[in-house]
Amino acid sequence: MEYRDYYKVLGVERTASQDEVKRAYRKLVRKYHPDVNTGDDAAEAEQKFKDVGEAYEVLQDPEKRAAYDQLGADWKEGQSFRPPPDWDDGFAFSGGGYTEADSDQFGSFFDELFARRGQAGGQRYSYGGSTGGGRQHYQAPGQDHHAKIIIDLQEAYHGGSRDFTLRKPELDATGHVVLREQSIRVAIPKGVTEGQHIRLAGQGAPGIGHGKAGDLYLEVSIKEEPGFHVDGRDVFMDLPVTPWEAVLGARISLTTPSGKVELSIPNHAQTGKKLRLKGRGIPGKPAGNLFAVVKIVIPPSETAKARELYEQLAQEMNYNPRQGLGG
Repeated sequence: MEYRDYYKVLGVERTASQDEVKRAYRKLVRKYHPDVNTGDDAAEAEQKFKDVGEAYEVLQDPEKRAAYDQLGADWKEGQSFRPPPDWDDGFAFSGGGYTEADSDQFGSFFDELFARRGQAGGQRYSYGGSTGGGRQHYQAPGQDHHAKIIIDLQEAYHGGSRDFTLRKPELDATGHVVLREQSIRVAIPKGVTEGQHIRLAGQGAPGIGHGKAGDLYLEVSIKEEPGFHVDGRDVFMDLPVTPWEAVLGARISLTTPSGKVELSIPNHAQTGKKLRLKGRGIPGKPAGNLFAVVKIVIPPSETAKARELYEQLAQEMNYNPRQGLGG
């Protein structure tokens, strides 16, 4: 995927105000509009017209612009690019997702960043009964807000309570995008999984009139820890073993996210072999499984005695693991 420099596409500085972004967009739309480009350069103008629309879709929206800016200013147009993991962590987006636009009209870069989440229904409006003066009063519920939070694997197993800081993009008096921080305390339920949403009622945008406040939906992401991989409720953890444990078998004590267990390693275990611990994955109905994945670790040969043992093993075993590969 290639990086798109939306500021370069519109010809504005990264410090441009929202009004400057809008003026640049209008100027380029008039220049590249299909109705005024009907000659040999019509195809090129049409592509530029689409590029301008994609750039404006992001930069005109304070929320998407603030998130896009988190990718940094060092990337160049057309560079091979992959967004960093959890690049959007802690951003509070209003509405039902990243964009209300039809992402099919834009490229893969836009789609990867802003069209990954499902969209929820729009704001609902209603008119109440007469007031004392015989007039109708207007009310509307507040918009729901959406954000991502990252929790540890232990929190997924055991739950708990934790403080998070969300960042809500807003426009200041000069028309520039700024981030307002909001601290919230979240009760993390035991057994929460990747992608699950935690609903905080009434913590979205305030309603209009007598309308109810919207809700805040927090999408859970489980932090990848060294030696662990999570797939739904199943958890995979590396199990380092010595060559003799792998060959002869062993019974070991293993510390897992759910506590200590006794585990039998069968003889002749190869690297990659999965040893299943039923029900030791993330809790639920049913609970997931924990898979201890064998990883044979070679001890160092830093002493003469250790090297001698390796040389003796090489002579005694006379084993070629590459037999059959040719050469």
